[in-house]
Amino acid sequence: MSGVWGKQLELSIFGESHGSGIGIVINGLPSGFAIDLEEINREMQRRVPGKNTYSTARNEADSPQILSGLFNGKTTGTPLCCVIANADNHSSDYSVLEQVMRPGHADYPGFVRYHGANDYRGGGHFSGRLTAPLVFCGAICKQILKEKGIFIGSHIQQIREIQDSSFQEKTITQEILFHLNSQTFPVLEEKKAECMQNEILSAKKDGDSVGGTIECAAIGVPAGIGDPFFDSVESTLAHLLFSVPAVKGVEFGIGFKMSEKKGSECNDAYYYDKEQVKAKTNHNGGILGGITNGMPIIFRTAIKPTPSISKEQETINIKTKENTTLSVAGRHDPCIVQRAVPIIEAVCAIGIYECIKRSDIDGSKK
Repeated sequence: MSGVWGKQLELSIFGESHGSGIGIVINGLPSGFAIDLEEINREMQRRVPGKNTYSTARNEADSPQILSGLFNGKTTGTPLCCVIANADNHSSDYSVLEQVMRPGHADYPGFVRYHGANDYRGGGHFSGRLTAPLVFCGAICKQILKEKGIFIGSHIQQIREIQDSSFQEKTITQEILFHLNSQTFPVLEEKKAECMQNEILSAKKDGDSVGGTIECAAIGVPAGIGDPFFDSVESTLAHLLFSVPAVKGVEFGIGFKMSEKKGSECNDAYYYDKEQVKAKTNHNGGILGGITNGMPIIFRTAIKPTPSISKEQETINIKTKENTTLSVAGRHDPCIVQRAVPIIEAVCAIGIYECIKRSDIDGSKK
């Protein structure tokens, strides 16, 4: 089923945007790991809606309730189940969407795929609301990875045409990543934040929306994690990243810019720093042949503009089979990018932990 992912770390998400709740079941966590619930709540609050003028006015506490798999503050090793209640539903805002399909949203393909039985309120199971359980799982994986010396952080690299600087231009440290994680609108160049925010507010005023790019980095990942071809680190992360609603592009290292360069310009030259192997550049984003090379994993994710906008658009009425127009009512993000930052970090943590678990098993067989 599409709601299940993973081999060594198996996830199953459930729920709809306007149902009674959403949640996740996690198989494959180690037993006896002490979970920091305060840190989980902090990560959840990074994604939570209704905190500023750049996001939807929907007000959800997103307080996870753990039903199983945790005893005396530690994981039991059995399936960990978490439920997050939906409280601030305005389902009447979506009544027209039973028949009128939103351009750019999953309404029409979902109607066809599920023969009209899908929950259309707020996007139902297609909604970005279902990313809250992913952040919960990612928060746990981040804590496990932290004990292994692996740290993950992101920044908003671009909103429309306004660009922040890149991780490729910096030596990435824990301090930089921790600082970004503490920011509501994380950027490397603080002066760019106001320009990006003004772009979002301008689109909101026009009843429109904007998209952008998130750049994510994972440092401390040792060399030798991953596998070639179908279980490569890139394919594992890309699978998860493209499972996040609104993601339309992923590139590792310098990505598509490699198509403009020669091999001598793309190759990352190795050198010894005492006994540690390092590379002078990181054009490949820390991954070669699907396996980590010890450099920071760096990738960028393109997030499309929120499709639910109040600006009038041309569309169809699926019941009357007529052409019509639609101005979407309800509460929607004029830009989803800033709330997507912790989601991208979460699926990065999930993917890296999955690759580490697979590699550990492969290593034990040799």
